[in-house]
Amino acid sequence: MWKLRVLPCARKLPDVSGVVFFSVETAEHLLATHVSPPLDACTYMGLDSGAQPVKLSLFFDILLCMARNVSRESFLAGRPPELGQGDMDVAGYLKGARAQLWRELRDQPLTMVYVPDGGYSYLTADATEFLHSLTMPGVAVAQIIHSQVEEPQLLEATCSVVSCLLEGPVQLGPRSVLQHCHLRGPIHIGAGCFVSGLDTAHSESLHGLELYDVILQGHHVRLHGSPSRAFTLAGRLDSWERQGPGMYLNMSWNEFFKKTGIRDWDLWDPDTAPSDRCLLNARLFPVLHPERALGPKDVLWMLHPQGDRGEALRAWRASWRLSWEQLQPCLDQAATLASRRDLFFCQALQKARHVLEARQDLCLRPLIRAAVGEGCSGPLLATLDKVAAGAEDPGVAARALACVADVLGCMAEGRGGLRSGPAANPEWIQPFSYLECGDLMKGVEALAQEREKWLTRPALLVRAARHYEGAEQILIRQAVMTARHFVCTQPVALPAPGQWVLTECPARVDFSGGWSDTPPIAYELGGAVLGLAVRVDGHRPIGAKARRILEPELWLAVGPRQDEMTLKIVCQSLDDLQDYCQPHAPGALLKAAFICAGIVHVHSKVPLREQLLRSFSGGFELHTWSELPHGSGLGTSSILAGAALAALQRAAGQAVGTEALIHAVLHLEQVLTTGGGWQDQVSGLVPGIKVGRSRAQLPLKVEVEEITVPEGFVQKISDHLLLVYTGKTRLARNLLQDVLRNWYARLPAVVQNARRLVRQTEKCAEAFRQGNLPLLGQYLTSYWEQKKLMAPGCEPLAVKRMMNVLAPYAYGQSLAGAGGGGFLYLLTKEPRQKEAVEAVLAKAEGLGNYSVHLVEVDTQGLSLQLLGCDTHLCGAGPSEAGNT
Repeated sequence: MWKLRVLPCARKLPDVSGVVFFSVETAEHLLATHVSPPLDACTYMGLDSGAQPVKLSLFFDILLCMARNVSRESFLAGRPPELGQGDMDVAGYLKGARAQLWRELRDQPLTMVYVPDGGYSYLTADATEFLHSLTMPGVAVAQIIHSQVEEPQLLEATCSVVSCLLEGPVQLGPRSVLQHCHLRGPIHIGAGCFVSGLDTAHSESLHGLELYDVILQGHHVRLHGSPSRAFTLAGRLDSWERQGPGMYLNMSWNEFFKKTGIRDWDLWDPDTAPSDRCLLNARLFPVLHPERALGPKDVLWMLHPQGDRGEALRAWRASWRLSWEQLQPCLDQAATLASRRDLFFCQALQKARHVLEARQDLCLRPLIRAAVGEGCSGPLLATLDKVAAGAEDPGVAARALACVADVLGCMAEGRGGLRSGPAANPEWIQPFSYLECGDLMKGVEALAQEREKWLTRPALLVRAARHYEGAEQILIRQAVMTARHFVCTQPVALPAPGQWVLTECPARVDFSGGWSDTPPIAYELGGAVLGLAVRVDGHRPIGAKARRILEPELWLAVGPRQDEMTLKIVCQSLDDLQDYCQPHAPGALLKAAFICAGIVHVHSKVPLREQLLRSFSGGFELHTWSELPHGSGLGTSSILAGAALAALQRAAGQAVGTEALIHAVLHLEQVLTTGGGWQDQVSGLVPGIKVGRSRAQLPLKVEVEEITVPEGFVQKISDHLLLVYTGKTRLARNLLQDVLRNWYARLPAVVQNARRLVRQTEKCAEAFRQGNLPLLGQYLTSYWEQKKLMAPGCEPLAVKRMMNVLAPYAYGQSLAGAGGGGFLYLLTKEPRQKEAVEAVLAKAEGLGNYSVHLVEVDTQGLSLQLLGCDTHLCGAGPSEAGNT
């Protein structure tokens, strides 16, 4: 591709640009010519074979032969502009090279793009043009690039700060540029300045000065093999040409001599002719002083020479000085690059700390990759440790620990196994215990000490990363547990022993906003989820019942709703309850419910029997059930936790409202260590269609708004909504870890998608208020796309095939919950389409063991009732339920 520019002349003519793009095919043809004589003489292979060198032009040789209006004869006869009239032998040699080019490239297509207002900005020795190229005059804000600025409000528009760390009040005027500087204010740099290569040790030299239209640079130099620093000062208007007006610091030499007391013999040898004297060869810049190290003040004094009784001039004359011509060969490029690298990471670490402490949605993964790649992971880990240990709330600390996990994962370089996995190695128990007890500083320190033992190979690095994510989960749990502030109960009459308290709940379907309710997104960004309470095939599929028993024990049963429970457990001591925080342990949810309801104090020294007898004169029996398959995506476990808590609290003589119950479930799931958000219990415990919201703050509080829809629209939704069980168990275990990892990394796509989830929830709520079924279908389809962006891999191939088959019959569709399997729900274009959908799916191949279910909006939500007393069961023994 060619890009052309318009020349600034009376007749505007297009000129050839240097931007050329070769397709893969063309590049292959061009590369093939390097072994074909005489074109091989364009490469070192031909030269090393003794061939006469061939010089070809990209534009007048290579591209020209592909132009459509060029004939072979004119191309071979043509002469490149750079070829002189007397080079006849070379011309003949070039003709052969051009003939070979014609054979290889003639058939390749050539396309040109003309840019009418395009132009070049050529770099010159003019400082004004140089500054113009580094600033953006049309932009109304300062440009801050790879820099950390403590007081950005002091940077004026059209200035530029590149790879700098500015601490305190550093003021920068318009059209000025700071590069590769670490400055500590107060400093005032006015308009038209370029300052580069200064660090905090040099900041004091700038205090009290106001610089305008000057170029101040610090240089790493090597003099006779020894490293040193030198500083140069020039004016923005100075000319560096050998011929032209003699100027320095924006004034004539005569004016400069008069102002500073410097004489021409200080700068040039006597035998240097006046016509040869210029800024390039003037010995202006001190590089060595016999008594002290040099600094910026050894050149800055020339701006304001009065007031020191000539002391600065005497020190300047006592120094070994070089001109810019003499100084250039002494510049230490390696030291300069190393210094800039160190400064880059210094400012980057400060920026990372600010991003974390200020809770900014900026991605730190590029910094993490750069630090690990450059061998700077140690300082980055130390910075993250410091942020985590000093954090004022667990949210900031958790994100810092998540970044540590990312650093460790990056250090493993893609080896060492999967990042997602267990985090319960005994070596990490002590650090975790500090975090569990709330001692953040000691916990972070212990984590860092343990980390040092796991850095030797990729497998250990990945395992350490997992345990840092385990530590992060502890802090998330503590943040979510602030929801306990909104859990309150009211004392009511204690049911008689044997009297059952029955709770029943619908399932839920999420229509928009899922994942925004998941901690820490729920309290860092703020969440909003629209959900429906639904009955499946006419049933409320989730429930629990509890009653007091005479024995001071806990009888637990999990299984179908009928009395023949599949899992029966008896807890006779506190030891039987210790696995309450292991989600896969038998009856763990029920055990956690007893603890969160305040019926049992699991860490008390008082035995279980004594606790129960003292408070309730006996024990409790609790049954829970769900008629939905495991991993359905319909919110079963959280709604079940709400049902169990409500039944237990009432059996223990406490009434709990729905709002308190929503927060109690959040608390229970943290105690259980399953985590999760609040949308399931909001949608399942509150009737009908509603929006749950949480603000970006702690304590975590969930507020619910029930949506009012047009008359008859609830029935219309029920007629058009169908559930299809995909036959695939929802595998969301790793999905949650991946989403949290990406959220803590603040990947831009994830942050933007999370914001879209919240915004679309409000739009979806309005569509419900309007009763607009097709619009709801659009939002439902969009919601599924948002879920897939949030958790890549949540759409199994069989499910995708099923959704493609159903797409023509639906306004919209999505997998329930986090995706990965479970129930698919669709909003059909026609009402009551169960049989039609079954017929469509029956014709498709490879869909597996699916089933279609009716669904209707539930307008009751959580129901609670006291049943009659079953005195026969009041005295039943342990044999009825079995032992743990």
